[in-house]
Amino acid sequence: MADRSLRGTGLGSKSFEDETGVEFAARQEVGYVCNNKHEFSLTFAEEAEIPAVWECPRCGAESLRTDGTKPEAKDEKPVRTHWDMLRERRSIPELEELLAERLDLLRSGELGPNYASAGSGGGGKAKKSA
Repeated sequence: MADRSLRGTGLGSKSFEDETGVEFAARQEVGYVCNNKHEFSLTFAEEAEIPAVWECPRCGAESLRTDGTKPEAKDEKPVRTHWDMLRERRSIPELEELLAERLDLLRSGELGPNYASAGSGGGGKAKKSA
């Protein structure tokens, strides 16, 4: 029975408090326009940091402020390649020495596809028979 008395009152959807004596925060409206000429405005608090770029609600394109504020240029780091990271750890002479060692192992048959299928149990150096 108690369920029926609450039905249809919109619990949680509206406040029954009076707004008298409530002081709202200071606000400002900021206009934006996208490349497709869609203009819209957003309301921000006075002390809020206003973004220079906002996504257009109609087309999803990047919109700039109508007051002429430009976005800050971001410093982009150059992409570090595998070679760059390798050079941080090893010098050219060290790399040449490693290459020579690996080539010797490959040529002697201790590395490579034939070594893996020789039945040694996988990985490691092959045992030489006497």
